[in-house]
Amino acid sequence: MNEDPQQQPATVRLRGTLAAVPAYKPGKPASGPAGRPSYKISSNENPYPPLPSVLEAITMAAQQVNRYPDMAVTALTEAIAQRFNVAPERVATGTGSVGVLGQLMMITCEPGDEVVYAWRSFEAYPIIAALAGATSVAVPLTDTAEHNLEAMTAAISARTRLVLICTPNNPTGPSISGAALRDFLDEVPSETLVVIDEAYLEFNTDPDAPDALALAADYPNVAVLRTFSKAYGLAGLRIGYAVAPVEVATALRKAATPFGVSDLAQQAAIASLDAFDELQERVDSLVVERDRVRSALLAQGWAIPATQANFVWFPLGDATLDFAAAAAEKGLTVRPFAGEGVRATIGEPEANDLLIHVASDFRDSVSRVQRDKGVQS
Repeated sequence: MNEDPQQQPATVRLRGTLAAVPAYKPGKPASGPAGRPSYKISSNENPYPPLPSVLEAITMAAQQVNRYPDMAVTALTEAIAQRFNVAPERVATGTGSVGVLGQLMMITCEPGDEVVYAWRSFEAYPIIAALAGATSVAVPLTDTAEHNLEAMTAAISARTRLVLICTPNNPTGPSISGAALRDFLDEVPSETLVVIDEAYLEFNTDPDAPDALALAADYPNVAVLRTFSKAYGLAGLRIGYAVAPVEVATALRKAATPFGVSDLAQQAAIASLDAFDELQERVDSLVVERDRVRSALLAQGWAIPATQANFVWFPLGDATLDFAAAAAEKGLTVRPFAGEGVRATIGEPEANDLLIHVASDFRDSVSRVQRDKGVQS
């Protein structure tokens, strides 16, 4: 048998910065005991399938996949501009909001520049910053799992090119108030771009939540980042966008991967915007389920942070991996962040019921162990 030449050690020279790039850990697929239902709540996905009208748009677009898509994503850009009453020149699309975020890093950061963000927050932030050669400045969350805006202000330096604000925050859930965010923006130097990442915007029912587009209109150094992956249920098609100052949006289009946004994604997104009243019913039902789950967990004694996203956060610390393993034994796949906590997405009611059950059993088992240790000592 001939030896595969690709098994030989590579001699090509790769960028030294790769050694410092953390690996992104995607949510694992659902798995569990044979013969029992299993649920994946490890990725922040919408559990509902596409609406019939959206599926029809995808089916129609699929008949033209032999053709390149419109590189300018013109129809969707105009649809977003009309829907949110912004100039089309301020809209830039990409392969999910994380794709647009990568473009934002490319157009703002050079090696040695700094990117300020809260931590823990979206797992891709340090990865994309490192790939851009930028230095991450991660500011710890407060004890209530919220952004510490005062500390983030203090962390901004002359080298800061980008500040990332994730609201509601992934993976912990809290939202920043509009007043607090406006006060923060008043302190940020005008040459530093502030990106308000609103991947979970549609789930946010907090009356004090910021109007990010209004902030972007008032502050010339603010960009708003959004996605069709969550509330719109198009995670598999990879489509997101930014509303930014014209100069920033123009630069984003320069940095975009040519033909990166497929026509399937574009047509599905347009159809989803047109059908948002129907989609809103699904979002509303997920919000009801989110609040039901959190209330049940609080009643069990869990310190679950206030969440305005489509997930809940268990601050488990060293017990994180034990909880994830206990959930997996029952057929529930959650997203552990070792040493910190577990994020659990709100899914089907059956999945949510199972999460409540797993959480209750885990607390009971921990209490039994603690009691046993107390008796032994």
